[in-house]
Amino acid sequence: MTRLVIGVLFWSLIHFIPSLAAEFKKAMVNRYGEYPYKGAITLLMIVSLYLIISGWKSLTPVEPDVLNAIYTVPEWGGHAAAVLILIGFVLFCAPYPPNNIKRLMRHPQLLGFAMWGLGHLLAVGTARAIVLFGGLTIWALIEIYLINKRDGVWVKPEKAPFKNDVTMVAFAVLVYLAFLYTHHMLFGGTNLI
Repeated sequence: MTRLVIGVLFWSLIHFIPSLAAEFKKAMVNRYGEYPYKGAITLLMIVSLYLIISGWKSLTPVEPDVLNAIYTVPEWGGHAAAVLILIGFVLFCAPYPPNNIKRLMRHPQLLGFAMWGLGHLLAVGTARAIVLFGGLTIWALIEIYLINKRDGVWVKPEKAPFKNDVTMVAFAVLVYLAFLYTHHMLFGGTNLI
């Protein structure tokens, strides 16, 4: 469990640097250059992902999963998770192409991350799930607060053609379906389709 906790905390701290330690980031970029700084941050994120994934796998629960549950998930939790995670995938893809979802919310990717985490918490009540999905959901919500505080007033992007929204949502749904189909191979658990 320690490795998983450290991985989630490390992930969070790395991502907090631009919003909590902007002067440190600026000093590192000035001293080493933008690309070396980004390379170092990327390397640190890979380390945090390694800690998260290896920590998660080291805590493989006994079957059935309910024996390791900290809380009992609701009967409808799996269905709610499927919907929240689908919305999370759509929101996670929203920052990249010009689209109108970015006009409705300031931080669609972070909100998508929070939806993904909340969805998993409705479907799995184990300690490792609480650490991973609860921890990353809390990180995403704190990150939203910190970025809003740092950046001040939000200026909405320009209106985009509706076809951009359709294309982006269709892509997100395809990625979501691919993850559903391969979830058991990539992350364990049962095949969801």
